[in-house]
Amino acid sequence: MSVRERNNVRVGGAGVDTIIFAHGFGCDLNMWRLLEPIYATRYRTVMFDHVGAGESDLRAYEVEKYSTLEGYAQDVVEIAREFGQGRSIFVGHSVSAMIGMLADLASPGLFAGHAMIGPSPCYVNDGDYVGGFSREDVDSLLRTLEGNYLGWSSNMAPVIMGAPGQPELGAELSNSFCRTDPDIAARFARATFLSDHRAELSRLTTPTLILQCDDDIIAPVAVGEYMARTLPDAEMVVIDNVGHCPHLSAPGASAEAIDAFLERRGL
Repeated sequence: MSVRERNNVRVGGAGVDTIIFAHGFGCDLNMWRLLEPIYATRYRTVMFDHVGAGESDLRAYEVEKYSTLEGYAQDVVEIAREFGQGRSIFVGHSVSAMIGMLADLASPGLFAGHAMIGPSPCYVNDGDYVGGFSREDVDSLLRTLEGNYLGWSSNMAPVIMGAPGQPELGAELSNSFCRTDPDIAARFARATFLSDHRAELSRLTTPTLILQCDDDIIAPVAVGEYMARTLPDAEMVVIDNVGHCPHLSAPGASAEAIDAFLERRGL
């Protein structure tokens, strides 16, 4: 099976350098439909589905491999090597921001820059660290998700999306969640919400933008501030937006922040 088939890789755009877009939990590459065209006139663009999501090939799914984010990072390394040209910039939403970091650390020099949208290295509060959830919160979330995935999806998707003035986006995210195999989604959720990659942050020297919404139930501003302090070469931009998916609910503000970062860094 080819990498293209496995991850439903879509290549577009025109440019010397490449932007690789990676979706978050419960999503697929269609979540980039508003942001990708903004860059397709200047960059080669690469979008893909993580194995188990969207139109990826489910035959490639291995429980052991994808029980941790490192398994997904292995795929990202292969995608970037095969489809990237020139300098590659990795745009990762939510958990994919950490997957991109792990791919970069596994293959130094793979990316020239990262734009992390709503990232979190650890979702669980720990001492002075504010991740946004207690361990009890996460355990309850996972139990609910594993016991009634469709119910969890329909209830949580509008909360995660936010965008109170655009209810159609919450419905879209709910539908995206519901298209994902429940068992695979539950395992991906466990790998996501129980992960802790704070120790790796100090090793990522690649220039990084942290793009944060000022009201995000999944990744509070405090998480972005922690990452901005800990990453060796990072800057943080907070936009006025409710929710965890600004690439859909505020694509203009998201593109403006990413463009300014790319310009400042000569990318």
